[in-house]
Amino acid sequence: MSPQDPETGDRHSSSGTAATDPGRRRWGGLSGKLLLLTVVFVMLSEVLIFVPSIANFRNTWLIDKLTISGVAASILVETDMVAPGVQAELLRTTGAVAIALDDGTRRRLIAMSGPPGTVARTVDMGEADPFTSIVESFQILLNGGEGNLRVVGPSQMGLGGRVDIVMPQALLRDAMLAFSVRILALSAVISAITATLVYLSLRWLFVRPMQKLTRSMARFQDSPDDRSLVIVPSRRNDEIGDAQVRLADMQTTLAVTLQQQRRLADLGLAVSKINHDLRNILASAQLFSERLEHVADPTVQRLVPKIIATLDRAVSYTQSVLAYGSAREAPLKRRLVRLDMIVADVVDVFGLAGQGGVEFETHVPEGAEIDADPEQLFRVLMNLCRNAVQVLEANGDAALVRRVTIEADCAAGGATIRVRDTGPGIPPAIRDKLFTPFQSVAKSGGTGLGLAIAAELVRAHGGSIRLVEAEAPGAVFEIRLPASGRAGARAAPASGRADSATAAPGSGRQERGTAS
Repeated sequence: MSPQDPETGDRHSSSGTAATDPGRRRWGGLSGKLLLLTVVFVMLSEVLIFVPSIANFRNTWLIDKLTISGVAASILVETDMVAPGVQAELLRTTGAVAIALDDGTRRRLIAMSGPPGTVARTVDMGEADPFTSIVESFQILLNGGEGNLRVVGPSQMGLGGRVDIVMPQALLRDAMLAFSVRILALSAVISAITATLVYLSLRWLFVRPMQKLTRSMARFQDSPDDRSLVIVPSRRNDEIGDAQVRLADMQTTLAVTLQQQRRLADLGLAVSKINHDLRNILASAQLFSERLEHVADPTVQRLVPKIIATLDRAVSYTQSVLAYGSAREAPLKRRLVRLDMIVADVVDVFGLAGQGGVEFETHVPEGAEIDADPEQLFRVLMNLCRNAVQVLEANGDAALVRRVTIEADCAAGGATIRVRDTGPGIPPAIRDKLFTPFQSVAKSGGTGLGLAIAAELVRAHGGSIRLVEAEAPGAVFEIRLPASGRAGARAAPASGRADSATAAPGSGRQERGTAS
């Protein structure tokens, strides 16, 4: 088992790809990145707002100065002079060193504290536009604030004319810097509040569900066969909810698959144990059968070779069944063989076994040749016929017709073999799982490996096997084997085709193309 976190209760994988502890990467993980990006984007938004704001502040500040100077200009117009006390207060309020009024015909000085000095920049508020205001605002912010600034604009008191102010640039620059600091502080507060709200919302909507998915996958990785560790999907109707449903389906399927694989592994272990003792028993049976060769009875002489051949196949199958349990069949030994003789051997085996009242009927061209592994093809037909016989024997009603028919069509492109019976057919509920291991379609208690083995052997030949929909009662399995590169299937001459025949099993008589 993997170590468990004492605080969170989550197990952490001990493999080389162990997941990083979420607590250790809180700020480097998705949550930290989300918070950082939110702060950065909010600050960028505030910067974009700051650019026009600082220009608007500059224009408003300068207009305020012009308005105050316009008050003094109104006094000058009424009295033709401004008292020294008013001049001093005006200069102190505006911060200017000189204020003048130009009515178009003459220029009159309203107030002055001393020689104005060098004018470094002139701003005409009557011609200000947004772009020019932004450029000039940043020029004032970025320079050292040296020299004087001349501001010209219309009088705000309805007097006509223009007010002319000369003031230090540093005064405007200091005011703009103070405004910038206030904007920065406000932006920081807004960014913190917005980032916190966005962070908490997105963490609740996305990050926490993703962490839940990750923890579920980690726990399931430690014990993939524990169905209780499958994630329970929430009721979310979004992409996260879809991911939870898909993950639950995947974990359930994986748990079932692992259980089936474990069952296969257990089967392989059991077969390997049985295989050892079964081979010894079959070897003893072979020795006993060989002694029967010396018995002079004609019936014994006819049956002993078939018994010995059947025992040889049984010994071979004890090895091949074990190979199937480990998902490794023996390599094919393809030869050019006579299909009619292989079918006759299959029917002979069931005839010797005395399969009740089940009849066998064959329609295979005599002398038909096919390129295949004879032993593996024999196994395929044996499994299909055995399933058919078990189904037919399941019902003991004497009025029922019990017949298994093997037929084949051979041509240059390959061969088609059909095995049909007169049983009740295959239930629709299990047709999709016919060739899956442990899906028995015969009698209760079957292993469900016969069709799976047959399908694997047919695929090894490059062919296919399927259940054919038939109008008559019963089941029809069709095998298609393609022609190989060196030799294909060859049909026998028309004169050599076998006549259809039916014989009761166990009679010990073999007709042309039909054996019982």
